[in-house]
Amino acid sequence: MTEEKKLLLASNSPRRRQLLALGNWEFDIIVSDVDESQLAGESPRDYVLRLAQAKALAVAAKASLENIIIGSDTAVVDGGSILGKPTDKADAERMLKQLRGHTHQVFTGVAFYQVYDGKMLAELCITDVPMRDYSDAEITKYVNTGDPMDKAGAYAIQHPDFQPVASMNGCYASVMGLPMCHVTRALRQLELYPTADVPSACQTLLNYQCLVSSVILRDSQP
Repeated sequence: MTEEKKLLLASNSPRRRQLLALGNWEFDIIVSDVDESQLAGESPRDYVLRLAQAKALAVAAKASLENIIIGSDTAVVDGGSILGKPTDKADAERMLKQLRGHTHQVFTGVAFYQVYDGKMLAELCITDVPMRDYSDAEITKYVNTGDPMDKAGAYAIQHPDFQPVASMNGCYASVMGLPMCHVTRALRQLELYPTADVPSACQTLLNYQCLVSSVILRDSQP
């Protein structure tokens, strides 16, 4: 492979685009279209990893040989069950009431498909997310903004007004859809290095003090 490697993000998520840009990598976007139905008996771990790989492979026919395709999938998991995107306002309210006042988990799988040789890497990030005990009135107000309707679990962790999360110690970026230290670790294995300090840039963007970045990146130095 003599041409310079270039990233291709298989997602239309503005949050994932914003996060991936933190590494100063050049990348293009091709939106993938895959069936996101959960298979019978499929665990949350297997579900997000399967979909991440499927999303990467779904756009491979449109990619160039120099591309490394990134596919990602995020699932909100409560009591072992996956909460998808709400079907309507009532469903969004149901999910938010289910999640409030206790800790659930967010699973994010990320796949990296190197087109020229077919190499596939995968990363999994699991983050504990403790939700605050928000009121019914807060739920109604938030749902009426429309923001929950395209979000797994019916919430955005970064929403400036609702602010559903009490506090957390894990990967904030993963809950937004793309765990950037995991992305950095995998791309280093594919010899594509960031030209920015990803942990620092991520923490500045999210206004969050990350306690896990050094652990994730410890064994991935070039």
